[in-house]
Amino acid sequence: MAETPLLRVRDLVTSYRTEEGTLRVVDDVSFDVSRAATVALVGESGCGKSTIALSILRLLPSPSGWIESGRIELEGRDLLGMPEREMRRVRGRAVSMVFQEPMTSLHPLYPVGRQIRESVMIHERMSRRRARARAVELLDRVRLPEPDVMVDSYPHRLSGGQRQRVLIAMALACEPKLLLLDDPTTALDVTTQGQILELLRDLQNLSSMSVLLFTHDLRVAAENASHVIVMYAGRVIESAPVPDLFAKQMHPYTRGLIESIPRPGSTPHRRLRTIEGIEPSLRRLAGGCRFADRCPMRVGRCVIEEPTLMPVAAERSARCWRYDEVPS
Repeated sequence: MAETPLLRVRDLVTSYRTEEGTLRVVDDVSFDVSRAATVALVGESGCGKSTIALSILRLLPSPSGWIESGRIELEGRDLLGMPEREMRRVRGRAVSMVFQEPMTSLHPLYPVGRQIRESVMIHERMSRRRARARAVELLDRVRLPEPDVMVDSYPHRLSGGQRQRVLIAMALACEPKLLLLDDPTTALDVTTQGQILELLRDLQNLSSMSVLLFTHDLRVAAENASHVIVMYAGRVIESAPVPDLFAKQMHPYTRGLIESIPRPGSTPHRRLRTIEGIEPSLRRLAGGCRFADRCPMRVGRCVIEEPTLMPVAAERSARCWRYDEVPS
């Protein structure tokens, strides 16, 4: 019998009310995250990645955002049907999140140690003294220098990479089973990005937690995840294990993303390939494939009929009428 995944998302539909009407930002999305695994959701800004993270935590802005339908299960428990009081115990304890911009996630008027300490005291019912010692321990775990001094530092005195490490320490304070990472390195320089991602991999190996990584960068997904889910305009358009995805793409959008990655050793004047056009407005979606206007492989059927997400191989699916014709 197959093991029940830690996280199971089925047919998730999440919408926002705007002045121009209702936008369906996440449209019929399903995926699993196994225990101790890393799954990456990849796509351009606005494709629905962050909304999925907020839907899992039930932290959508109210009343403008809401989950229309679907099911989200953590260890078989229905998160969407859970009372808010019980859901508050899930957040931070069973599921934690690291946001992409640490300066908006950390309170500027409190030392970082106090912010970690309060999280521990809420969930673990520790004394203030023990919670402070725990904060120092966590800062040391994320490899911050002089953690017993850093614990009293204010966010504005830290570098971007140090602030991101503090957020990771806060997220790991209660030993969560699932860690959500929302583009955690997007605002950092390349060297710091590599250090943060290496740290996260090491921490995951030590704790065997599961990771759901939201990123726009396929390179980050390739280096850190075992399975990749590619999103476009609120839909999953391809899903595959990392080696299979890079060996053979089954959607033209995925191929375009891979072709746009800079190649090691390429000449400085080599022009990067791009995907022509822009992602369609969710306010004015046509009836066919959402990628059709930008797709170099489109045929008449693509413009009038949207493909379903079809199983195409073991652990693989694609939303494309011509999935078997995409060149590698």
